[in-house]
Amino acid sequence: MPSSSANASFLSRSLSAVWHPCTQMKHHEQLPLIPIARGEGAWLHDMDGRRYLDGISSWWVNLFGHANPRIGNAIKAQLDTLEHVMLAGFTHEPVVELSERLAALTGHHLGHAFYASDGASATEIALKMSVHYWRNHGQPGKNRFVSLDGSYHGETVGALAVTDVAIFRDAYAPLVRSSTSVASPDARLAAPGESAAEVARRAAAALEAHLAEHADETAALIVEPLVQGASGMVMYDPEYLRLARALCDRYRVHLVADEIAVGCGRSGSFFACEQAGIQPDFLLLSKGISGGYLPLSIVLTTDDVFAAFYDDDTARGFLHSHSYTGNPLACRAALATLDIFAQDDVIATNRHKAARLGAAFSAAVGGHPSVRHLRQRGMILAFDVANAPAGFSRRFFAAALERELLLRPIGTTVYTMPPYILDDGEIDWLAARCGEALEASLG
Repeated sequence: MPSSSANASFLSRSLSAVWHPCTQMKHHEQLPLIPIARGEGAWLHDMDGRRYLDGISSWWVNLFGHANPRIGNAIKAQLDTLEHVMLAGFTHEPVVELSERLAALTGHHLGHAFYASDGASATEIALKMSVHYWRNHGQPGKNRFVSLDGSYHGETVGALAVTDVAIFRDAYAPLVRSSTSVASPDARLAAPGESAAEVARRAAAALEAHLAEHADETAALIVEPLVQGASGMVMYDPEYLRLARALCDRYRVHLVADEIAVGCGRSGSFFACEQAGIQPDFLLLSKGISGGYLPLSIVLTTDDVFAAFYDDDTARGFLHSHSYTGNPLACRAALATLDIFAQDDVIATNRHKAARLGAAFSAAVGGHPSVRHLRQRGMILAFDVANAPAGFSRRFFAAALERELLLRPIGTTVYTMPPYILDDGEIDWLAARCGEALEASLG
């Protein structure tokens, strides 16, 4: 762990002035902050020159490496043209082009884009849109939501209503509107001889039982397609999405696909929903859509939803706003990100990288006696650690940092979601160092 002069001087300033997110600040009495001076490719460098491989893409946002010149140059060019203008009553080229290109990626099924700055805000927007849609259609009683056990959709008050992770919800229970969670299709729940697809069908049957009784009061089902991130990289079969889509159609309930973490190629296709061959009523994007450069989130939705708000009556419109909605710099970063996908055939290239990632981790940790459920979906790989000691996640995090590696376990689940630019040598290095950190944290 870095403790020399340049780092140490900066640490005291940060601890005095900055309240860091998702952190018990007292833990930093034993676990020092890492002051980062610069990034280059997949690597972060601290103020004393020590480097760390960014194995989690800086909270899942970075796709093509730090200080990527193609994204950086696009932002610099936009700076000389237009930095920001309000999107109420005005428009601009980057937001129009981005909206058009995202619609095309959905086959124009989701042809209307609403903008915000972070994933939780996108969740709030989709939930509000769904309830308001039903209100505009004369069904104000359809105002409840359904999510999966272990779901995570953000930490603002509205988003917490569909987040089923106790550590985020419990302290704010008096503020949070109640909703219902139904069985997760988590493939790890398979009984002996049961396939992941059969687990998905079993979970879908639980969803159907709920909707059969509560459809009249249910506005939307919200899911993280294929991978539930914050509950420990829960992975499930696409069959669940196919069945959920059919059930939502049958019971007239919106399907919200939260692709904030799993979209933009993380799952192996640009949108995770593609692997099920379905389209949601709302699709949420954030994190990787700007390449990890600037805050941006987007809600894509259908002609039908848009038409429900299109009226002479102002009160029937969707009266939701953020000051930096559709910021031109963030939109330009997203356009540069989409350019890289198109020009470099990223999805096809990632198939090789994902295969290499899986093979490297199978070799490094697959035979470890404490490793359970080594699993992978595209460029997301995870495993669970049995009989982990108390404080395992912090122990592992520190052990990884000592080995020039940034990995941050979720409880006893170790995962990696690296930038797409890793070469084969870096993938092998990531897996080997992860194995070393596992041994050290268990020792």
